[in-house]
Amino acid sequence: MNKKATILIVDDTKENIHILLSLLQEYDLLVALSGKKALQMVEKNDIDIILLDIMMPEMDGYEVCNILKSQPRTKDIPVLFITAKMDEESIEKAFDTGGIDYVTKPFKPKELLARVKTQLENRRLIRELEFMVSRDPMTAIYNRRKFFELGTKLFNAVNNNLFVTMIDIDKFKNINDKYGHPFGDIVIKSMTHHVSNLIAPDAIFARLGGDEFAILCEAKSIEEVQNKIELVRKTIANLEEKYEDKIVKFTISDGIAQKHSDDTLDSLLKRADEALYEAKGTGRNKVCFR
Repeated sequence: MNKKATILIVDDTKENIHILLSLLQEYDLLVALSGKKALQMVEKNDIDIILLDIMMPEMDGYEVCNILKSQPRTKDIPVLFITAKMDEESIEKAFDTGGIDYVTKPFKPKELLARVKTQLENRRLIRELEFMVSRDPMTAIYNRRKFFELGTKLFNAVNNNLFVTMIDIDKFKNINDKYGHPFGDIVIKSMTHHVSNLIAPDAIFARLGGDEFAILCEAKSIEEVQNKIELVRKTIANLEEKYEDKIVKFTISDGIAQKHSDDTLDSLLKRADEALYEAKGTGRNKVCFR
């Protein structure tokens, strides 16, 4: 079942609010009676679109929109201005501050609904496109491009408490050769699903290519990371996947590296890769650190 879109209505006139609540009852609706309250609400809720009155006391709609567009978390939320002002200067200012459209008062029900639905559909399509270009199509975790985009930002923001783990499925070619590539895909999806559930929500987990994966995360100590990755390794080793009438088990090898003051992201990944090859070269199904 598809989740209803959430619309935030920002207006200090109760009559307008009652009309909008009636017209937009097919959506999940939130109401703010002031610009200040609206800014508080967008920090606590996942808003799909904002209907924002221009003329409000203390903080008008233009100021609210400027603040929304200046903050990373809220800058992409579509803002439809609600206005009784139809002069060119007011409308131009609405677009200049970041509004994507406007709805005039008194409300015309069909026009209002059409404008809201158009912007919600545009937002849905943009989200789908962003997902497609940033995610691995098989596993839905980040792809190589997105890993380096997010990883570069995290690398530049965090000092020595940054760690990268390289993961490789042991003897994955043998799995493909023996059971076929469709079953190999099942193994990859099973592994990434369980890893995603075990690592921190803010860790950057990506498929770099084939059966090679990377996790970039902050942690208080190497012991914390090693314990977590050891749990991941053991969990994967205990998995059972069914192929026809057979039970198939598989393992992973892991290489961990901690950021040094003279590191680049590439050199950090290289050291983790060297640790991974050490794990694979000394028996597989183990975790090594460099």
